[in-house]
Amino acid sequence: MGFLIALLVIILIIAFLSIKIVKQSEVYIIERLGKFYKVADAGLTIILPFFDHVRSVVSLKQQTMDVPPQGVITKDNVTITIDTVVFYQITDPAKAVYEIQNLKKGIEYLAVTTIRDIIGKMSLDETFSSRDGINNQLRIVLDEATDRWGCKIDRVEIKDINPPADIRDAMEKEMNAERNKRALILESEAQRQSAITIAEGKKQAAILEAEADKESQIRRAAGEAQAIKEVAEAKAREIQMVYEAMKNANPDDKLVQLKSLEALEEVAKGDANKVFIPFEATSALGSLGAIKEVLKDDNKKKKE
Repeated sequence: MGFLIALLVIILIIAFLSIKIVKQSEVYIIERLGKFYKVADAGLTIILPFFDHVRSVVSLKQQTMDVPPQGVITKDNVTITIDTVVFYQITDPAKAVYEIQNLKKGIEYLAVTTIRDIIGKMSLDETFSSRDGINNQLRIVLDEATDRWGCKIDRVEIKDINPPADIRDAMEKEMNAERNKRALILESEAQRQSAITIAEGKKQAAILEAEADKESQIRRAAGEAQAIKEVAEAKAREIQMVYEAMKNANPDDKLVQLKSLEALEEVAKGDANKVFIPFEATSALGSLGAIKEVLKDDNKKKKE
């Protein structure tokens, strides 16, 4: 009875040592007699006790590694501190175990040396404005270097860049000066735009006023021309009516001459500087001169 119990215990121990359950997203590196045997994937795995043993448990998840802050010197001799995070994933568990003694340490050292090399070729201002470029260069270099270790670098992110305190103070002053400069430029531009708008408004107002004055003068001149035309037409109609009346009355020469004188008197009352006398009117004026001389002679005889 005791033998059976001992045998059962030995069987249970062997079964416990032989059966391995691998979790999801993990693999077991199994060695047999000290030599790599196989990679056990997720699920149930049977191994030979005392011959096989689990060398390492490798996670296939994406992992993160926080690289300690490193002091690096820029091209313009400024010492800055850079804090970096590396995202990586193991693609070949066997290489990750057998090709390098400590994968995380290897990635960390590579990241530190690569950061120093990249930042040493850049100025301080470039390190702040080129984070994406630095991240991409780091990822490419680390990915190529860790490929033989069965590791893939997915991303590299720079968390923070800290310059010295005096450099930070100088940068803040420069930033404030630049901000004040932009404010002055914007204010000047606003004033210029306002002056241009006011000038444009005055110009448009002057143009509209000139156009209104021009239109008023044109209309006034048109009205005066129309009035003159109407007066002239009325005078013409009046002359025509007088002419028709005289024509119908069959006037003699004396009457024509008298009417000519009356018309001449009306013309002389006008504002014109020159008066044109018809030919018929001159003969009438001559007759009046002769009558005047006769009247003078008669007066002299009466006095005598």
